[in-house]
Amino acid sequence: MTKKFIYTIFISLIWSCTQEQNTIPYPCINGDCNADFFIDPLVSPGVYQDQNEFWHIEYQGFNYFTIKGNTSVLHSDYIVDGTPIIETMFDSDYWVWLDGITFTIPLYSALGYFTGGDFNNPIPIDNKTYTILDMANNFPPLNIVGYTINPNQCLTCENSQALLGTYSKYTYTPQQQIFFDKKMVGDTAKVFMKTSFNSKVEVEKELKIIFD
Repeated sequence: MTKKFIYTIFISLIWSCTQEQNTIPYPCINGDCNADFFIDPLVSPGVYQDQNEFWHIEYQGFNYFTIKGNTSVLHSDYIVDGTPIIETMFDSDYWVWLDGITFTIPLYSALGYFTGGDFNNPIPIDNKTYTILDMANNFPPLNIVGYTINPNQCLTCENSQALLGTYSKYTYTPQQQIFFDKKMVGDTAKVFMKTSFNSKVEVEKELKIIFD
């Protein structure tokens, strides 16, 4: 009798735990978390995307353009006091250094080098070769999404990724101003977006850009 009672309790606990797990809703109400991004034509008239999915943006005297996004809506369980627990990180492979010298390298936190731990990627400029650490010690390089790497940052620390990129939080319509200088005309860049839905689902997107 005792064994049968214990067995019944054990089965009940398993069933209860299974039911509890099954009641945890998917982060997005439509069952599919997604995010779409585009360059705001109100800030950059004439911007367009070609058949190869490159965005063409013409320099018009402004030192920035704006990337906007639309994301899926969260389930009510992931909204606290009316605030959705969602964030979008922006990053790019395009950097500006030494008062106008520009360079593009796959040195971004969303998809690559910083998470891999390689901080000594050599960057040739004219007849000299620098690493990202050399650059930080001489003049903080600016990523066009709006952050810099300076000599005081610990790029080898466990939390180094959190210090990189720029963030748009608690909104279904994230946006970020991107640096755009006349000297960049003729170059190409990639801007990366990583949207985290309640830290449970992450969606990564990128825009390929040609500066005309």
